Amino acid sequence: MTNSIPEIRDADLLFVIGSNTTEAHPIIAMEMKRAVGRGARLAVADPRKIWLTEIADWHLQIKPGSDVWLLNAMANVIVTEGLENRAWIAENTEDFEKVRESVLKYTPNEAEAFTGVPARTIREVARAYATTKNAGIFYTLGITEHTTGTDNVYALSNLVLMTGHLGIRSAGMNPLRGQNNVQGANDAGATPVFYPGYQRAAEPDVRAKFAEAWGVPQNEKRGLNLNEMMKAMQRGEIRGMYLMGEDIVISEPNVCKVEAAMNELDFVVVQDIFFNESCRFADVILPAACFAEKDGVFTNSDRRVQRVRKAVEPPGEARADWEILVEIMRRAGVKQPDYTGPGEIYAEMAALAPKFAGISHDRIDREGGLQWPVASADAPGTEYLHKGGVLRGKGLFMPVEYRAPFEEADIEFPLILSTGRTLYHYNAATQTRRSEGLSKKQPEAFVEVHPKTARELGIGDGQLVDVVTRRGRVRCRAMHSKQVKRNTIWMPFHFPTARTNELTTDAGDAVTGTGEYKVCAAKLEAVDEHSRHVFPGSYLTPMEAGE
Repeated sequence: MTNSIPEIRDADLLFVIGSNTTEAHPIIAMEMKRAVGRGARLAVADPRKIWLTEIADWHLQIKPGSDVWLLNAMANVIVTEGLENRAWIAENTEDFEKVRESVLKYTPNEAEAFTGVPARTIREVARAYATTKNAGIFYTLGITEHTTGTDNVYALSNLVLMTGHLGIRSAGMNPLRGQNNVQGANDAGATPVFYPGYQRAAEPDVRAKFAEAWGVPQNEKRGLNLNEMMKAMQRGEIRGMYLMGEDIVISEPNVCKVEAAMNELDFVVVQDIFFNESCRFADVILPAACFAEKDGVFTNSDRRVQRVRKAVEPPGEARADWEILVEIMRRAGVKQPDYTGPGEIYAEMAALAPKFAGISHDRIDREGGLQWPVASADAPGTEYLHKGGVLRGKGLFMPVEYRAPFEEADIEFPLILSTGRTLYHYNAATQTRRSEGLSKKQPEAFVEVHPKTARELGIGDGQLVDVVTRRGRVRCRAMHSKQVKRNTIWMPFHFPTARTNELTTDAGDAVTGTGEYKVCAAKLEAVDEHSRHVFPGSYLTPMEAGE
């Protein structure tokens, strides 16, 4: 995220795409509402009508999977009408002409046919974005959970670069992180291509630095991302799995294949604060401490490193994650420092990663949260990135061409299924489904279907239906809703008794491997109301089990 959450309220234009912000990021949505209340204009690009569209100046109700067409068409308007920031481009970027040439064929009129968004609206939003100084882009999983997720992000970046909306307050390119501390996990090197601080594992000098610091030779072979790990497990190339805070038999796409592969593993460890669905496959379960039971730091979407302090002791045998990992290292014979707390571990990371060099637990205790990069102990942190010039020297334009989703609607499966989150539950709902209040508000799975589509299919509001794709079928209630477009349906993925990810495709983005959760071909079949579908082995909370 190039800019800060508090800056949102001072923006003059917000372009929100692929983000149901009020439900998935309600605190950030509060800042968006403040901005609109102050007079900012709001454009929302989303296949569904969400709460933000009620206060938006424009709702670009896009066809799922057509983001590149929309974004390239906006770029087309900007370059053909001479709205690009030519002086900024010349000084701060490279390869603009490649993008300029590539977007000329993506006219708004043709984009209307591909996206369903009126050409007039595309032109209005492109002009408003290009001519407003403090204009910020905000996106999340609705952009990245596609086989073209990386292309979508490049297309957004091209808009930022051609308008010069970078290195200034209340503007920029702002991905809203999908899970608590996922930013911190990436910062710490929880990827197959980076060491802590986004130092590339492919660079020999970087590997040598960490080999010397850790006293262990560093493998030059690239690791696997999550999608690649699932495929390798299905091929029998991975024989063991260690899961930390990740319930993959709920959250991974095409999950029946994942389950079949899990059954063939030799050894599975699950480390979590609650028993979850993946625990059914575990040989060992390690009870972890929750946020209130441990010390450390969390890093939020705008790079702000903040302290977490223990309020109560962990129950039973539960331990903080770092204690569990250090103990496993010790028993495995790895010579490691005699850590006495997470502050020492963070100090080691700060010593090896220049972005965090000026951050420490003691300093955060004195001053509060700090936004990296923080170059030294007396540096104030960085409210927004790229001030005074693009960090890499020149911003790189990346031309992208439209590629169709892995699956599109056809005669056999005439609907498009998209998935997402709701306000009341969170991810695999390992925690939220244990809340009696939240479960009363939203006790079971459902599928949203437009009333006209439902009438054509003979499906009543609240009727039991099977949602069917080429990978499986899931039974739940149909909800008539004008939030979705005709011939599209939408489901949350929080419920193990109706696992939406039995339906989704595991086709992944070529760069990141992220699965295409947002687009797959589907159909609805009405079900006899007297039948009841039970998923063998599904975990029920005590409340659901009647205890």
